[in-house]
Amino acid sequence: MTALEAALDLRTFRSLRRHRNYRLFFAGQVVSLAGTWMQNVALVWLVLELSGSPLAVGALVFCRFLPFTLLVLVAGAAADRFDTRRLVIATQASQMAVSVLLAAVTLTGTASLPLVFVLAAVGGVTLVFDAPGRQALTFQLVGRRELPNAVALNSGLFNASRVVGPAVAGVVIAAGGTGICFAVNAVSFLAVLAALALMRENELVPVERPEETTGVLVGAQEALRFVAGDPDLRGVLGVVTAVSLAGFNFHVLVPLLAAELELDSRSFGLLSAAFGAGALIGALAVASMRGASRRAFAAGTVGFSALLLALGWVGSPTVAAVLLVAIGVCFTLLTANANALVQLRAPDHLRGRLISLYLLAFLGLAPLGGLLSGWLADRWSAGLAFGVAGAVGLASIGVATRTWRAAVP
Repeated sequence: MTALEAALDLRTFRSLRRHRNYRLFFAGQVVSLAGTWMQNVALVWLVLELSGSPLAVGALVFCRFLPFTLLVLVAGAAADRFDTRRLVIATQASQMAVSVLLAAVTLTGTASLPLVFVLAAVGGVTLVFDAPGRQALTFQLVGRRELPNAVALNSGLFNASRVVGPAVAGVVIAAGGTGICFAVNAVSFLAVLAALALMRENELVPVERPEETTGVLVGAQEALRFVAGDPDLRGVLGVVTAVSLAGFNFHVLVPLLAAELELDSRSFGLLSAAFGAGALIGALAVASMRGASRRAFAAGTVGFSALLLALGWVGSPTVAAVLLVAIGVCFTLLTANANALVQLRAPDHLRGRLISLYLLAFLGLAPLGGLLSGWLADRWSAGLAFGVAGAVGLASIGVATRTWRAAVP
């Protein structure tokens, strides 16, 4: 190993080396996130088995992410107000309970489409409170200086799980059905709950919390005023909103692409894993960088959108897998930089609410985006859905770039 390689390796994993609490959290997530991705794949496959309809997959995404649209600002206010470690313990335990119920109804043969949609919506409620709490907790685990590195490592772990989870899920579904995936995910939550319980509270970075409780609308207005006065945040959140609406719907688009290519459950799992492999590569690249940047965010958006356009023309599973690897790299470059830029520009008392605005842009429009993608694929083809997603992404980064240039004196 050369001196440069050694330096890059130390830089890539510096948050893990320096912070015991973060090491615990990371280790717990290693186990839990693999189970989560097994469940994500199994849930889509279960809906396809019950309905055989692309539109039903879009409806599943609508049910899972509608809570983000309705409740994410409330969740952001909660993350600003309450102890984030205890908040994440509560949300992780709630997600485990939902997985237990999914396993029970599937393994007993009582699963129905309405029941699956209801459980998906309940899981979405737990997730909407978990997401801003977990993001705010990351800041407390590592502090401002190491935050971009930790965000990238979180993204790397999340996307490594995209590789392991879907690939294992494809095999498990073929061998024993979707219910086993739900059961495995329920057990996996024990790891992250143990990690949270073992953390040292005196090593968490202290944060300023609002002294008085404000209403959700008043709190949201305060956060929106802050964003309105910051051209960087306006551009980042605008792009994430546009791309989320059209292009982040991989829970819909990849299964529908697999269906058009007439792939079985194992091949579908491998196709999903290809995207995860690329996202993992992208996360490690971002973690080795010195910090988040607007330029890296723009490069990720352009690459992601252009490659989606190309994917719409693909008829070969092998070519599709190669493109999904490259799309995964650009996806992480886009999202990791967006996440870090929002958090770094947020004052302590607004961090939860600004994270919630980011999550509203990132996931809050997924219900509409999922229905749009499902409708385009059902009415015409998955290729058209990919093409629309790519075109919207390129247009949005073009608008943001002009905004940033106009803001420069």
